[in-house]
Amino acid sequence: MTSIPSRRLSLLSLSATLALLPVAANADVLDLQSLVVTATNTERSLQDAPASITVINREDLASRPVQDLEDALRGTPGVQFSGIGLGRRGISIRGMDAEQTLVLINGQRINTAASAIAHADFDLGWVPVEAIERIEVVRGPMSALYGSEALGGVVNVITRKATDKWLGNITLNGGVPDHSHGGQTHQLGVYAGGPLVPEVLGLTFTGESRKRQETADRDDPALSELEGRESQSASVTLSWTPDTAQQIDLSLGRGREDRWRNMRSAAPTAPEYESQDDIEREQLSLSHTGNWSWGKTTLRAYRNTLERENSYTRGQTPTNPWQSMTDDIADASVTLPLDGRHLLSLGGEWRREQLEDDSLTLTAGKAKAVHRALFLQDEIQLHEDWSLLLGSRFDQHQDYGWQKSPRAYLVYSREDGLTIKGGGGRGFKAPTLKQLAPGYEAIGGGGQFTIRGNPDLKPEINTTYELVADYVGSGWSASAGIFQNNLRGLIQTICVSDCGIRGQELRNYDNVDRARIRGLELGGELDLPASLHWGINYTYLDAIDRSADQRLAGRSRHLANTHLKWAPHDRFSAQLRGEYVGSQLGYSRNVAYGLPAYSLWHLELSQQLTPDLTLRGGIENIGDERLADDNALFNYPEPGRTFHVGLSMSF
Repeated sequence: MTSIPSRRLSLLSLSATLALLPVAANADVLDLQSLVVTATNTERSLQDAPASITVINREDLASRPVQDLEDALRGTPGVQFSGIGLGRRGISIRGMDAEQTLVLINGQRINTAASAIAHADFDLGWVPVEAIERIEVVRGPMSALYGSEALGGVVNVITRKATDKWLGNITLNGGVPDHSHGGQTHQLGVYAGGPLVPEVLGLTFTGESRKRQETADRDDPALSELEGRESQSASVTLSWTPDTAQQIDLSLGRGREDRWRNMRSAAPTAPEYESQDDIEREQLSLSHTGNWSWGKTTLRAYRNTLERENSYTRGQTPTNPWQSMTDDIADASVTLPLDGRHLLSLGGEWRREQLEDDSLTLTAGKAKAVHRALFLQDEIQLHEDWSLLLGSRFDQHQDYGWQKSPRAYLVYSREDGLTIKGGGGRGFKAPTLKQLAPGYEAIGGGGQFTIRGNPDLKPEINTTYELVADYVGSGWSASAGIFQNNLRGLIQTICVSDCGIRGQELRNYDNVDRARIRGLELGGELDLPASLHWGINYTYLDAIDRSADQRLAGRSRHLANTHLKWAPHDRFSAQLRGEYVGSQLGYSRNVAYGLPAYSLWHLELSQQLTPDLTLRGGIENIGDERLADDNALFNYPEPGRTFHVGLSMSF
């Protein structure tokens, strides 16, 4: 029988959704039977998964212009794109810092560039869009499975696999802004996959080339408001199935990205110069998967490397001209069904981080850390409708010893479409190599201040709780959830001298003693008459620095996303999407300033010309919101109104 609090959650979600949406009709709604893997490292239906998960599928990505993960995740519940400097953004989940979001590719880590390079969003461009099958976004800490960096949530990019027949896609997109300040885009993506030896050896290949011209600042055209970007990337995977129980995958992915922007040093009368970033990345992995009569095993070894070279023109000297990051990782797991009620998973991970950076002056430009971890998880089927997950991970850090990350989650799921689930857990995040390095210095805020490392930092600890209710009816669905994150030792930069003086301000990394982020999530999907479908989600955040008794900076209290889709037949669709970001606070010299709320609206159209050829187009940012032009305190401009068109051909 449904408990009173759960019933209230369902009614609250339903009433909030129906107040905003018209009467229902016929069309597809959320498919809760689709399989996800990120929440447990085993396959579970979305309805039964012991976590708050959003799945973005390939059809969603194909319907709009997507250049990187930021574009792909727009509209996801609880996700905000926070400014990290130089007009770049990071992925913030439920008000947690962008550096506390772990990005995975097929469950494998990639280099967390932001942990070593100032203003880095290089994690967002590892996978060509054509290679993506789906993206699973887990809201809430997943340290019990993935360890450090998963303190706020996980974004797991699942790539396309070779099938028993050859399939392929070629996509060409282009965008032209509605102004004369630059910002034109183009993108070419290719995917091909199929058998080399039927039922034995398969091949998958993806490649992508994309470019975005820089956008000039409207007030000072000699400077760049948004940097220019040009990248090429490719990946190839060989899949060998020696028998029906085993699969061996060998993957290699490489990419190169060039970025450039016109800047000016701290002095207002100084001449402008061009800053250039050349980024090279590579991922090599070998994995074995066994589906045996007694259980499942996985064994993986992989290496990620990222190199970034920075140069200035006009005789200017960059602060960090070259940086290199290398992660070597080996992990293994075994999953065993026991007594028909238990699914036991055991595993371990070894990881070595290496950083080369000339700013690490006291360690000869090098830093290294070795992580070891074990995890244990039991998925218990208590009853036909009830399941319980119990698990914990034990991480050994060279500076902090053993850290434990327990998790417990209960799911009640009925065949009539009602699901109630909730639980709690604990996660930790060790300070990064640069944050801990004595003598580390980096220029931040576009030359506004200098940041120094602090070897006395402590790990960040997050204890979280959530309760969620979902219901899927005939032609409609509704959801509601509440959550709370209790953080200790949240790492932020603190001004220690010359505060507010551009070019002279000095900041240190430091631990905020206590912080609390709690919130409410509501959502709904509804089929409407005339082949219309409407979806909406809303997030309320209350993020407080409890030590200073003030709001945490850069978190909007109100976030909302909506979409209205019209598909009168299989060959044509039109979609209107909206994003609302509420007001937020920032701090300068410990004095708060406000940033106003804003809304973005987008229109996408798709017409199938032939069974193998589709024409797409639309308008991004219909209202031409520029943010930084309207308020100089915004450190992340929007590109402005942009018209885009594209062709997609399958074969």
